[in-house]
Amino acid sequence: MGSDAVASPNEAAIRGFRETDLVAVARLIQRTIDASYSGVYPFRAVQFFKEFHSPAKIMERHRQGDLLVVEREGRLIATGAIVGADIFGVFVDPEFQRCGYGGSLMSELDTKAKARGFTASKLSVSLPSVSFYQTLGYDMLEKCSIDVGAGQSLIFWKARKPLTASEA
Repeated sequence: MGSDAVASPNEAAIRGFRETDLVAVARLIQRTIDASYSGVYPFRAVQFFKEFHSPAKIMERHRQGDLLVVEREGRLIATGAIVGADIFGVFVDPEFQRCGYGGSLMSELDTKAKARGFTASKLSVSLPSVSFYQTLGYDMLEKCSIDVGAGQSLIFWKARKPLTASEA
C-alpha cells in the first residue's frame, strides 16, 4: 500500500514511520512494556524487552524493513515492524488496547509480508499477548525461554500464521 495512510478504527490512520517519530515511538513502547509486562515478567525480563526495543533497534528495523505507526488525532498510539516475514515490536498504547488498532496494524503487516511473496508471517509472542495473536490466526509453535540472569527468565512463544490469498 505504499506510505500513504491507511484508514483504521475510530478515525486513526496507519502510516509509515518517519525518523521524526523516533522519540514518540520509543516512549510508546517503553510505556506499553511497563504497563503490560511488569507483574507478568520478572524485572530483568522487562529490562531485556526494553533493550530489545531500544531507539537503536527501532531505527534498525526501519532501515531493514517497514516500520508502521498508528496515528490518532496527532498522537502515535501503536507501532509495529516487518523485516522479511518477521514481525517485531508490535505495541499498542495501553489506553487504546482492545479497540481494534492492534488487529488493523497486524493486518497491514501481514499484507506487506504477502505482497513480498511470503506464504507465512512469523513473530515472537509475549505471555500477555498469546490470546490476541491466536484470535488473529497465529499458531503458537514453540514455547521458548531466555535466561536474563539472576535466576530470571523471559518466557515467550514462537508463532506463525499462514497467509492466504484472501488476506492480500
